[in-house]
This record gives sequence, structure tokens and C-alpha cells, in this order.
Amino acid sequence: MAETLNIGVIVGTTREGRFADKALEWFERKIAAREDMSYEVLDLREAALPFFDEVAPPAAKPVTDPKAQAWGERLKHFDGFIVLTAEYNHSIPASIKNAFDYAFEGWRRKPLGTVGYGGVGAARAVEHLRLVAINFGMVPVAGAVSIGGADFVKASQGTPISELGDHLEGPVKALLDDMAFWGRAAKSAKAEA
Repeated sequence: MAETLNIGVIVGTTREGRFADKALEWFERKIAAREDMSYEVLDLREAALPFFDEVAPPAAKPVTDPKAQAWGERLKHFDGFIVLTAEYNHSIPASIKNAFDYAFEGWRRKPLGTVGYGGVGAARAVEHLRLVAINFGMVPVAGAVSIGGADFVKASQGTPISELGDHLEGPVKALLDDMAFWGRAAKSAKAEA
């Protein structure tokens, strides 16, 4: 079997009462079942990054804020990332953009996957996040999970995501398979470089 990939699962919203906790509880069972990857939850609420206020972006100059320095160092240990995201006003939550803005090397040349949720399954937020990721030289994977429409309403009202039916199984498998493929490919290419 190939080397186990270390995947960071980023909880992207920080507000009280967030749906992200429901999505995370469900998704953790899915990724934990994989033998080709391990994972660690990176909760942006716990990271408590200040709003970006550096003299230059991290690609040009190291950040000075201690929380941001710790965040950037932590990212370097992962082979890829899956972001759990809501959609705020047709885009990603500011907390996610801020987390990207505060790091550079930790994101580079790694795959990025998404689990989106909301009325339209965070489709527009996912597309925006993919564009942001490309700027960091990341590989946004095609596989994605979208919890939207009636599924989102039911889960918001208390139905566990695991009880919504098996129609989310295919997207979860596609997402994790893509993360495994691109994670191994990127890791191999970086080792050769």
C-alpha cells in the first residue's frame, strides 16, 4: 500500500451555532474509514487568527503575528486539505480567506478538496475557493461534496446527515479518491524536485 497521506480537514466557519459541526461529525466518519490517509481537524475558531494586517503578503515576507506563524508552520505538515465551507454572500466566509492570506508555503503544491453546505450546497463558495487555491499553486480536485437543498434543510432541522440517504456516498468517495491520487502525485513530484 502507498504511504499514508496526512490531510488537514479545515472547519471554515467560526460563528456560534454553525452547521459546520454537523458536517464535520459526519465527514470525520468517512475520512477515518480510509486506510490511505490520516487526518487532523484544523478549526479556524480555535486558530483564532487576527484579521490580516501584515506589511506584506507571506509570499513576499514572513508574517510577524505569533498565531499566524504557528498557523503557517502547522500547514506545512499536511499533504492536502479538505475545507468544510458555508456560502456567505455568494463567496467563502472571511475566516477562510483570512486563513489563506496568512500562509503561503504550507498551501503550495497540495490538493484542495471541499465539503460545501447551504441552500445551494455552497457551489459559488467552492468555485471561489478553487480560484484562491490556484493562486497558491494548489490542485483543486474535481471530487466534491455538496450538502444543499432539501438535504441542508433537513440536516439543519436535526436530521443527522448520515440519515439523509446514500446519495452522498458517491461524492464522498470521489472526493477522497481524488485527494489520494493528487496527494500522492504532488508528494512524489515535490520529492523529485
